[in-house]
Amino acid sequence: MTGRRVLVVEDDHALRDVLLRGLRDEGFDVVPARDGAGALRLAAEGFDAVVLDVGLPDADGRDVCQALRANGCAVPVVFLTAHHTITDRLTGFSAGGDDYLAKPFHLAELAARLRVTLRRAGPQAPAVAGDLVLDPVRFTCTVAGRPVGLTPTEFRLLAALAASAGSLVRRRELVRAGWPEGAQVTDNTLDQYLSRLRRKLRTAGSTLTVTTSRGTGHRLS
Repeated sequence: MTGRRVLVVEDDHALRDVLLRGLRDEGFDVVPARDGAGALRLAAEGFDAVVLDVGLPDADGRDVCQALRANGCAVPVVFLTAHHTITDRLTGFSAGGDDYLAKPFHLAELAARLRVTLRRAGPQAPAVAGDLVLDPVRFTCTVAGRPVGLTPTEFRLLAALAASAGSLVRRRELVRAGWPEGAQVTDNTLDQYLSRLRRKLRTAGSTLTVTTSRGTGHRLS
């Protein structure tokens, strides 16, 4: 992970300095931003990951994450926040975040989580299943050449299903593929994501859909 560029968005000056020094000591190439506007401006320069405070002075970090995704930024985003209820975490994931770390935290844990998310997002060959093509580098999905808009979590779930197209993928495997380790994901949350995937595939005209083996798992077929 040496040299991987990380954008750190944190408005607290003291904490920002600690993050910059600590992550540089861990081998990351770190660039700071103090607010959402700065994050959106700097993101165009290209980064491998973003560490994003939720409580920014000019915007909610989750809104900034959504704007990054809308602008085509598909790199991993790790949220930092003083709030750590299950609702806070789920809204962070729904906004396009890849991981969620509550303050106060150990810098070593943040560095470890960055490495994990970067490994998960590492370059891979596009996955092809039927009329679907999923590009894990650009986080894009097409159906017969037509783009399908997916959130990062939807993309990871569909990629896991596509990797085993026609075969059953157990629910616990989908949870591991879609969310970071330790995330509290209810059955209802997974079902909602799979329902959205079915709807998006149907709208895109795909010949594939996500089917369910009740109580066991799901398959793309």
